[in-house]
Amino acid sequence: MDLVSPAEFIPLAEETGFIDELGEWVLQRALRDAGQWPENVRVSVNLSPVQFRNASLSHRVQEALNKSGTAAERVELEITESVLLHDSSTNMETLRQMRELGCKIALDDFGTGFSSLSYLMRFPFDKIKIDQSFVRGLEDRGDRFAIVQSVARLAKRLNMTTTAEGVETLAQLNVVLEADCTEAQGFYFNRPLPEKEFRSLVQGEASASDVGHTTLAKRRAAS
Repeated sequence: MDLVSPAEFIPLAEETGFIDELGEWVLQRALRDAGQWPENVRVSVNLSPVQFRNASLSHRVQEALNKSGTAAERVELEITESVLLHDSSTNMETLRQMRELGCKIALDDFGTGFSSLSYLMRFPFDKIKIDQSFVRGLEDRGDRFAIVQSVARLAKRLNMTTTAEGVETLAQLNVVLEADCTEAQGFYFNRPLPEKEFRSLVQGEASASDVGHTTLAKRRAAS
């Protein structure tokens, strides 16, 4: 059976309204699985802008935390800036409620929209994820390096961490670290794995004396 890309089924789920049910299942399953991982490994869950139309979204996050027993500080909820384009005051309140639960809030695909900088003033995100379009060719493009470094340093001044997305080579990793990014994410570390294989991987690393929290944090599971 062939796999279907999220780029194909997510828009359809959003259009049909199935994204609420699907998103809740993903959230509960991700947190349940994370409960079996080493405690220093975080889990990130993407939230669709359509899910924010449901006033009970923060309550559903609370329920998922309660059922899984996973500590809220291990959970990162990723949103795109489109969440703040419509009903922004309502959505902002939902974000605040989820942050009050102890979850981290990350702004995904940073740099691809129209008003990203204004959003940093409107909500104190915990993390900025720099879109992979800025990472591709980073080794040979001084302009992209300047942008990534500026974002990373701005985030640091705002007490936010940064993740460079789409890192596929050691050269790219070295450059994003030189640009002061806090973390890196991409195929260089590993390709997506079934949960059971991922759990074996991180449990093996957690027991190894030469593997620290930073390495584990970079080998993140995308949910």
